[in-house]
Amino acid sequence: MGQSTADLPDDIEALKALVLKGWAEADAALAAVAAAQARASDDAALIAHLKLQIAKLKREQYGQSSERSSRLIDQLELQLEDLEASASEDDLLAEMAAAKTSQVAAFARRKPSRKPFPDHLPRERILHPAPTSCPCCGGSRLSKLGEDVTETLEVVPRQWKVIRHVRERISCRDCETISQAPAPFHVVPRGWAGPSLLAMILFEKYGQHQPLNRQAERYAREGVELSLSTLADQVGHCAVALAPLVDRLKAHVMSASRLHSDDTTVPVFAKGKTDVARTWVYVRDDRPFGGTGPPAALFYYSRDRAGSHVREHLEGWSGILQVDAYSGYNKLYAADREPAPILEAACWSHSRRRFFVLADIEGAARARARGEKPTPVSPLALEAVRRIDALFDIERDINGRRPEERLAVRQERSAPLLADLEVWMRQTRAGLSSKTEVAKAMDYMLKRWAAFARYLEDGRICMTNNAAERALRGIALGRKSWLFAGSDRGGQRAAVMYSLIITAKMNDIDPQTWLADVLARIADHPVSKLDELLPWRWKAKSSATTAA
Repeated sequence: MGQSTADLPDDIEALKALVLKGWAEADAALAAVAAAQARASDDAALIAHLKLQIAKLKREQYGQSSERSSRLIDQLELQLEDLEASASEDDLLAEMAAAKTSQVAAFARRKPSRKPFPDHLPRERILHPAPTSCPCCGGSRLSKLGEDVTETLEVVPRQWKVIRHVRERISCRDCETISQAPAPFHVVPRGWAGPSLLAMILFEKYGQHQPLNRQAERYAREGVELSLSTLADQVGHCAVALAPLVDRLKAHVMSASRLHSDDTTVPVFAKGKTDVARTWVYVRDDRPFGGTGPPAALFYYSRDRAGSHVREHLEGWSGILQVDAYSGYNKLYAADREPAPILEAACWSHSRRRFFVLADIEGAARARARGEKPTPVSPLALEAVRRIDALFDIERDINGRRPEERLAVRQERSAPLLADLEVWMRQTRAGLSSKTEVAKAMDYMLKRWAAFARYLEDGRICMTNNAAERALRGIALGRKSWLFAGSDRGGQRAAVMYSLIITAKMNDIDPQTWLADVLARIADHPVSKLDELLPWRWKAKSSATTAA
């Protein structure tokens, strides 16, 4: 019911009281709205957090068979980041609004519990002394009861320093010979950069995908001006210095009897435009079958995707090669190849992906929600995915076991399912047109069925080529940062550094720490003991030193 000015009191004090009451009610209303907004933001953040946890649990349970799960997790993490920030902002606004009124209780947001700070971090003690006299009565007879400690995590900005190596000269009064301590070794001739700085430059460029021009800009803002050409000169020298270590890494990778291989595109600058070059990777990872050989990755660069490159990379090697269906590998499987033909093991993730695209029920639902025409879901593709997933379920149960155990389980459980899948696929394919997408997906497998079924013959073989795809993932993500390689030589240097950095990561080693130590020692390290600097040997020695 509306009110008019006639209803207002004539007394000034009454009017003031009425205005104050209105202000209080307005503050209470604003506080209630702010609390509701904070509660809604907190609920949205909680929902996003739970979705992220569910996605991670699904990925852990179903592994790489869950297509686009990695991309979905990245999107959920970005969404959670924004929602958590919004929830914190709304929580603070609600608290400030509630402080203005006693009618609305402040909203208490459920905050995640924080882990304690690591013990290895140094502690700085700042003492806030107690009062020297009692604030209540002014007495000076005080007794200490204890203390409360509040820890705050802080970071000290990066510090630059110049190390001056001073070598004193002495002269012998008897023979007049002048002596002096030898100059310290530098990984770079006439080097001016220390090993830690070199390691940081290399890891930022090849591990964090920060081009040298961006590094130079950041260093200049910190008060140290290093030109692009100066940094590039250090990178080139480091690549030469580390080349012997890459040779030892290559010998380790090529001594394996089973390898994963894959390639990805690398834009390279050429005469005012960019060409599409290739980066190849060969991964040794014996962990799925309980092997003791340390994991490692070897990268190569080429200007094109000709099959001659893989024949050159694998010249003199024979064994089991886990790859996709790229035709450039075909000559490696020839019976007359020297020293022996390579056995092909096909990737089930590639084949499953072809069916999954045609059976993506969730993708079709999202397209309908956006008002787009969804891709029809194929019942045959859905059945193929279901059958392939049953094979993946068995593999998850035997991951990490010895080859003999894996082979026995596969012969008992996987072989009947694989035989049924082949029969079903061949019978179904006979009634399909060659132009349908499902038929093309089936032909992809049926034409290479021996390669797909080879994992039933050897317990060392994996069902997927995911090890190689994981090694290449960083390059695919980094292309958006560095855009293109400057030249073929730049691509070759990148392959050298990727081999070292990715191998360090595969062995759970901080690449920058390892590179810093290697660069400090490799100049005067005995060639006969070069293997000691390989990541897994370095890690074992460092762990033993730390324990001692």
